This record gives sequence, C-alpha cells and structure tokens, in this order.
Amino acid sequence: MRVRLDPRTKLFMIFVVSVIVMMSATTPVLWAIRIIMTLVPIILLITEKKYASAIRFCILYTAALLLTFFFLSEESTGVIKALLTGYCAIIAQFLPAVITAWYVVRTTRIDEFMSAMQKMHIPDGITIALAVVMRFFPTIKEEYAHIKDAMRMRGIMLGGGNAVKMIEFRMIPLLFSCVNIGDELSAAAITRGLGGKVKRTSVVVLKLRAADYLLILGFILATVVFILYKYVL
Repeated sequence: MRVRLDPRTKLFMIFVVSVIVMMSATTPVLWAIRIIMTLVPIILLITEKKYASAIRFCILYTAALLLTFFFLSEESTGVIKALLTGYCAIIAQFLPAVITAWYVVRTTRIDEFMSAMQKMHIPDGITIALAVVMRFFPTIKEEYAHIKDAMRMRGIMLGGGNAVKMIEFRMIPLLFSCVNIGDELSAAAITRGLGGKVKRTSVVVLKLRAADYLLILGFILATVVFILYKYVL
C-alpha cells in the first residue's frame, strides 16, 4: 500500500533525522529510537516499490550495527580493526540521514517540491537551487548507467587490464555530461519562469493528510524522548 506524504512532511523528516544523528546515541533506548526512525524511510521506500534501494540500505545499516555492537569492540587492536570500527560507527551514525534524503529525492516530484517551498515562503534562490540539485543527481545516475552500458558493449571493463581505459572512457564523458546537464537544468528553470517577479501558480494541490499528521507527531515524540533520555534523565 503506497503512503503518499506531503513534501513538507518529508522535509520535516530530513530535518528531524539530521538533528538526531548529530547527537550521539550512548544507551540502548537512544539507539532504539534512532533505529526506529531509520526504519521509517526504509518502509516508505518499500511502499513506493523501491525495493532495491530499501534492501540495499537495510543490509548496509544492519551490517554496520552488527559489526559495531557485536563483532568490534573498543578493546580491538590493530590498524584494520580500528579503521573498520571507525567506518562502521560513521555508517551507523549518519546513514539514517542519507536514507531519509534518498527517500525524499526519489519520491518527490519537482512540481510538488516547488509548491511546498512556496507555501513555506522559502526564498526563490534557495528553492531553485534545491530543485536543480534534486533533478541533477538522479539524471547523473541515469547518464552514468548509459555510459556504463556503452562501454560494456565495447568491451571496456575493470578487468582485463583495462582499468585506465575505464577511467578515461567513463569518467571524462560523465564530467562533460555533468556540465551539459547543469546547463540544461538551468535553462529549463529559466524557461519555466523560476525566479521571476510574478508569483508562480501551480496545478499541484498540497494538503496534509492523516498519515502526515501521524508521522509528524511520531517524529516529534521520538525527538522529545531522545532529548529527555540524553540530557535530562
């Protein structure tokens, strides 16, 4: 069952999760709250049928937690173990924000995002920059997939002593594509009148539904409990 959320709710999710990950979790209760908040965007990705992304994030986050809590300890010695411990700790700390941002980017249309930012009275300079960024990275991902397929057809792969050719024939076209895509997105923004003096209208009608209110309330309660357990209790 697909859960359609208002873009303002999604932006609130990013803000709350970003605040939570900036505060360290030192007790089981704090870790439980962080894990629950991480599971929310993963479940939402599943409802949006983004199964590959949800499974990938779930495996990566679970592996980082297991390595951090059960297989790696503070008494571990050796450079490799120390590096692995730090890497897993960073993944467990900041991956929730990455998962939430990925969910927002992959499930929010630009027209919905622009309408939500306008309702929140965000300056056009910030709105346009964020809208271009939201379209830029998915487009780059698609462009790299096309370049990868073209190089595979020409037999240019990582193995077989073609590593230099792989960098030359994939990275250089990708860099040129980045420049072209940035110019195209900027031209599209100007064509649609973004940044003009006249107030834009939108055919998208945004309305907070029951799911939005429940999610906002749940995240507020989780944040309050997290702060109380960390700084008060």
